[in-house]
Amino acid sequence: MVTTGLRPRRSAVLRLLVVAVALAGALFGGLLGGAAPASAHAALTGSTPAEGSVVDQAPEQVALTFSEGVAMGDDSIRVLDPKGKRVDRGKLRNLCSAGTVKYGTGLPPGLGDGTYTVAWQAVSADSHPVSGAFTFSIGAPSKTTAPVAQQEAGGGLVGALYGIARALAYAGFVLLAGGAAFVVACRPAAARVRSVQRLVVQGWAVLTGTTVAMLLLRTPYTGSGDLSDVFDLGGLQQVLITKPGAALVSRLLLLAAAALFVAVLFGAYARAQEPREDGPEDPEGPDTAKDPAEEARRRKDLSFGLGIGGVIVATGLAATWAMAEHASTGLQPAIAMPVDVLHLLAVATWLGGLAALVVSLYWGPPVERTAVRRFSRIAFGSVLVLVATGLYQSWRQVGTWTALTGTTYGRLLLLKVGLVAVLVGIAWFSRRWTARLTEVRTPDAVDAAEEADPAEAADPAEAAVAARADEEADAPSEKAVTVPAAGPATEPPAVPTAEPATEPPAAPTPEADDPARAAQLARQQAALRTARSKRLRDADPERLGLRRSVLAEASVAVVLLVVTTVLTATEPARTEEAVKAVSGGQSATVNQPQVLTVPFDTGGPGGKGTARIDLDPGRSGNANELRLRISDPKGRAKDVPEVKIEFTLKAKKLGPLTVVPRHTGKGHWRASGVLLPVPGRWQLSLLVRTSDIDQVTEFRNVKIG
Repeated sequence: MVTTGLRPRRSAVLRLLVVAVALAGALFGGLLGGAAPASAHAALTGSTPAEGSVVDQAPEQVALTFSEGVAMGDDSIRVLDPKGKRVDRGKLRNLCSAGTVKYGTGLPPGLGDGTYTVAWQAVSADSHPVSGAFTFSIGAPSKTTAPVAQQEAGGGLVGALYGIARALAYAGFVLLAGGAAFVVACRPAAARVRSVQRLVVQGWAVLTGTTVAMLLLRTPYTGSGDLSDVFDLGGLQQVLITKPGAALVSRLLLLAAAALFVAVLFGAYARAQEPREDGPEDPEGPDTAKDPAEEARRRKDLSFGLGIGGVIVATGLAATWAMAEHASTGLQPAIAMPVDVLHLLAVATWLGGLAALVVSLYWGPPVERTAVRRFSRIAFGSVLVLVATGLYQSWRQVGTWTALTGTTYGRLLLLKVGLVAVLVGIAWFSRRWTARLTEVRTPDAVDAAEEADPAEAADPAEAAVAARADEEADAPSEKAVTVPAAGPATEPPAVPTAEPATEPPAAPTPEADDPARAAQLARQQAALRTARSKRLRDADPERLGLRRSVLAEASVAVVLLVVTTVLTATEPARTEEAVKAVSGGQSATVNQPQVLTVPFDTGGPGGKGTARIDLDPGRSGNANELRLRISDPKGRAKDVPEVKIEFTLKAKKLGPLTVVPRHTGKGHWRASGVLLPVPGRWQLSLLVRTSDIDQVTEFRNVKIG
């Protein structure tokens, strides 16, 4: 089947539009996936001491528990005293056990009272950096805490650049693998089409460049966030021994093999697709003539070898993503990794082949109907593979129906499914256009039609080009004809008999003496052929409709690729739900120890002060521990004759539940086993009595998860 080309002005506008959409998509993906810190794929599910807690004595260590495997080093957990001095022992402790991911760092004895800050940073098993910070207090909270610089792992400029590189890496793989598959499996003649060659080679170049960039950015991306660290050779050595670093190096090695594949594809394979020209027998004899059967056998062998080699290289490249991202960790990794490889290959075959078809339709010679129909069948098979593998991946990463709408990952997944549905709908229209196609007329048929009906001639500009080309072609022949001097004027010149041995050499033409004139004539003839080809393509409404529908598919595919990139940088819904389950069914931010600061004034002498109440872990259905500290206006601990606390949940008519803490030291009270039966917004009432007649009751609301 042959499809149509565009007029020069429309073609230029279309090129700019496609480039703009691609750049906007890449930047959009980078901003969403990298401008902010990457969403945590390994989440902090607990710590000892707990966040915001107050302990009586200095703990022997600080321990952190995660939802899945992480990579940490000796500097991954830092403990800072109220003045900002690092006080941990600087040695990571591996506290992991069966089913529990737990790391810690030791603390020296004799730490003073005050608020301590724990800053941590890790790389999750799927290659994304995670970080955070929290505080706990020894004895009593201090007025000051250590300032902690905002964690930049996975964020800032480095995060944005890394996100853009990831998006472009996906795009490069799609163009490289899908474009090559289109040539080998759908349209071998496309190996000689310059626009398709550029597409595949640019895909290889983009994937190679972004892989090198990601390898250099890994150190600042997972560490300091300082762009200058891309030149840290020591950090690069550490990256190379990690799983993501090994995957990127493997990708570079496979890209070297892909370069050889591309060279053969557009070299020997393209030459094998050149049409055989029938002409006079070779004067040296039949032994030197090319055997058509031998040529067909050679083309078949090349196609088979390229097909096998291309599948191996493409599978290896897809595996470099599967071995370092979502599929490599979590539920059923042994099944998830091959499924992820199939998913990526199906995406590349569909979308990359679609890109190759677009450039063939708009910037290449006529495309055969059989090639479009062959791609249509392959694309349909790719969609079936995408549906099957996508269902498994969705179940694995989401887990429940509620997570589809209750988590960021689930909502992005719904958006991706919607885009795929739109893409399939447009593809259905493309298949309808394909079914209506007829074989294109050959140039000879076009010439015959124009001779029979001059009204179908080209537009004036194209006709002028043709006329100039015809005049230039006829002029030399007229100058080369000579009339014999002798003989009657009315007698036609005699036609000499063919005597190869005695025929005088042909007279030299002006073109042979003037290379510039010959080049000008060649350009005019090429313009004539181009004008004829455009007339042929612009006159076919079916092919015009196909070009537009395929371009629409490609535009939606760009947006789909951006959403997919953002999705791979988002915490899986199953992980988020698991964190909520550990936190009692609420978000991790809600189920933290509740800390209240309540100023009071009983009205009598020494009646002013501040009460600090800590409720740990601050969840319903658990035995909470309540700690109370009373201080005077100068912040010094002070005793009072009586304190009493009550909890009331008016919405469910529960309470008041009275808590009478026991006195444990000057200005300190404690109560254990405080049970709040249901979650909700409870009202806390604090009674403070400073003398026989001076007392006050203060009320505060506290949210219990």
